[in-house]
Amino acid sequence: MFKEFKAFAVRGNVIDLAVGVIIGAAFGKIVDSAVQDLIMPLVAAFIGRLDFSNFFFVLGSAPEGTAMTLDAMKKAGVPVFAYGNFITVAVNFVILAFIIFLMIKQISRLKGNAETEVAPKEEVLLLRDIRDSLKK
Repeated sequence: MFKEFKAFAVRGNVIDLAVGVIIGAAFGKIVDSAVQDLIMPLVAAFIGRLDFSNFFFVLGSAPEGTAMTLDAMKKAGVPVFAYGNFITVAVNFVILAFIIFLMIKQISRLKGNAETEVAPKEEVLLLRDIRDSLKK
């Protein structure tokens, strides 16, 4: 069983997937920081509120003296409808999806250029010569 697992684990696809997951997690943190630190403050300034994540509705009763922030409500165990946090995550997803789309589009374009610049193999040239001589 150990040998089968080793053969599975060292396959090229599994290693590529692992590298992709690790890079994706790091890239997700970069995009999350860009959304939280760069984009959302601009959106909040345009809308007029400074902190988008503090948009919520209290669904229960808060203990007396609890601050009206999302973190304080969650720590107090008060059920909240945190739609501002959802908006932030949704914007994060849209930006991440758009960046991945642009990356894949560029990679496809580069692959297309690389494939058109590759000279045909010798076997292909020989087969073309044979085909052309048979047509005569």
